[in-house]
Amino acid sequence: MPEKRQSPEKLLQRVQEEERKQQRGKLKIYLGAAPGVGKTYEMLHDALEERSKGLDVVIGVVESHGRQEIESMFKNFETLPKQVIDYHGKKLLEFDLNAALKRQPGLILIDEMAHTNAPDLQHAKRWQDIKELLDRGINVYTTLNVQHIESLKDDVSQIIHAPIKETVPDSMIDEANTIELVDLPPDELLKRLHAGKIYIANQAELAAELFFREGNLIALRELALRTTAQRVGKQVLFYRQGQGISHIWPTKDKILVCVGPDAESLKLIRSASRMAKSLHAEWIAVYVDTSQSNISEEIRNNAIQNLRFAEQQGAETRVLFGFDIVKEVMNFAREENVTQIMLWRHIRKRWRDLVFRNLADEMVRSSGEIDVYIMTGEPGEVKSSKIIPSKKSVPWKIYGISMGIITLATIIDFLLYPFAATTNLVMVYLLGVTFISLFGQIGPSILASVLSVLAYDFFFIPPFYSFAVTDIQYFFTLIVMLLVAQVISQLTILKRSQAEAARLNERQTSILYKLSRQLARTRGTDKLLNTGVKYIAVAFNAKVIALLPKNNHLIVRSASNGIEKKLSPKEISIAQWSYDLGQVAGKGTDTLSGADSFYMPLIGKKKTLGVLQITSNLPNHLFTSVQMRLLDICGNQIALAIEVDRSQNKDI
Repeated sequence: MPEKRQSPEKLLQRVQEEERKQQRGKLKIYLGAAPGVGKTYEMLHDALEERSKGLDVVIGVVESHGRQEIESMFKNFETLPKQVIDYHGKKLLEFDLNAALKRQPGLILIDEMAHTNAPDLQHAKRWQDIKELLDRGINVYTTLNVQHIESLKDDVSQIIHAPIKETVPDSMIDEANTIELVDLPPDELLKRLHAGKIYIANQAELAAELFFREGNLIALRELALRTTAQRVGKQVLFYRQGQGISHIWPTKDKILVCVGPDAESLKLIRSASRMAKSLHAEWIAVYVDTSQSNISEEIRNNAIQNLRFAEQQGAETRVLFGFDIVKEVMNFAREENVTQIMLWRHIRKRWRDLVFRNLADEMVRSSGEIDVYIMTGEPGEVKSSKIIPSKKSVPWKIYGISMGIITLATIIDFLLYPFAATTNLVMVYLLGVTFISLFGQIGPSILASVLSVLAYDFFFIPPFYSFAVTDIQYFFTLIVMLLVAQVISQLTILKRSQAEAARLNERQTSILYKLSRQLARTRGTDKLLNTGVKYIAVAFNAKVIALLPKNNHLIVRSASNGIEKKLSPKEISIAQWSYDLGQVAGKGTDTLSGADSFYMPLIGKKKTLGVLQITSNLPNHLFTSVQMRLLDICGNQIALAIEVDRSQNKDI
């Protein structure tokens, strides 16, 4: 299969990523499952090789913990002096960030990335010191144990039955240019512990009873291996997308489940969830919106509810836009390096499979190297109270306009008939069909195609005022006219749908970018809230109200329409619930779903700052998973801006 040329958008994204990496320093993390596996030794060994190549390498802070093999390597490097901090009568030695910035080395070695700095230093955490060094173009080597990764904190606490106090955010792990796994089998690590190569005798005995149990070390080793594998998996995906590679690299299992508005999708999602857990695989649930204007709001909402159910089960969710479901799903699957696709197929009469399109069969034909798993069942076999019965509204007005346009085209042809050849009159009908296709409705377009052929045959082909065709030449003209009209209408609808989707994505991304820039130039909590609710209201066509706590009660601090609105007791109670638990609530969620609005907490780094009430201007509208993610990003930006402003100005 030929390699697919990468899109301009992905090429631009790749170029921007490369430019960002060139401007910043490079970060290498030596990751281990536990202390004593050799992270610091490996870091010093690699740094010594870089120094032999002429690179300016200094030690910022490296702890030997009394190990002679580590201390013997210190003499090969310049070591920056530590700053002395007087803390409650004790002298603490800490990494001197300002000295490192003044020294400007080519590479600096900083041990124990998760370390908490002494009070009153420039940064509270050592990883923040590292981040500033990277932002100023200095390369950094550092060490980290897997239990200190923020997203793994709760899992590790369950394993070792002890709280994890020092963590590093996952964003720092993602920024690393290289993650090197320093691994040692548990039995060898225990031998090093008992030999006094990790801690002194008293500490080693206590560590063996608590942390350094064989079961703990095996579990932590698995977490370290899995974390490294996930990192490598992201690099593989980034490389494939950057090179425009379309064929699948089966480096690991990845499942894609096709979700629709029907109740059967719930059973499919549950099965995909079980398979993903058994394979320890990532999985994605996708819904293809073939034409936003061609489906009822109820059908679309059902599909969104199913996507949210999949998200609750641990799936990543996407909404794809396109006219051809099979093409969109397969392109997305190959782009994401999916190895297995799951979909539902209704059992129906054999003659219907011969006459009508079968999505499952076409998916199998197009799958290539991707495995396809099909679940079957009778239509309506799966019941669920979650699914809203859908009633598709018939666009009678557009049907009437279509008939009017074909009538007008016929009148124009009557006027042109004495002056133009009969075959040229077809162009007027094709022009009319094109205009009708701009409405984006398949039904009216098909009706217009058929009516144009019948009108042309009835009025302009001998015998006149009859549907009979005596000349075989005209018969072929009618067939070609019908086919051309259908192709024009379908392509016009497809392009219109894709253009609408592109405009929607571009508009929301643009407003998100403007929001971040505007927040950066704004000071004061109320001004930040006013800026945030204004941009969210524009981006999502909604009314937005921001509520912040005062005297243990939420009050309205900002509204998108500029008029302070008094909320009902019910609305206040939903907002309070969202604030207290830090979870979304209201319309489209599983909590208080009967509400008219969607409630999203503004979650800061340390606590929940407030709540946004978002009410769509479109009746019965539910936000898609993509829109939900954008809302979450907007909320995070607003919360972060408020926290930064408060820390600088102390205006709580």
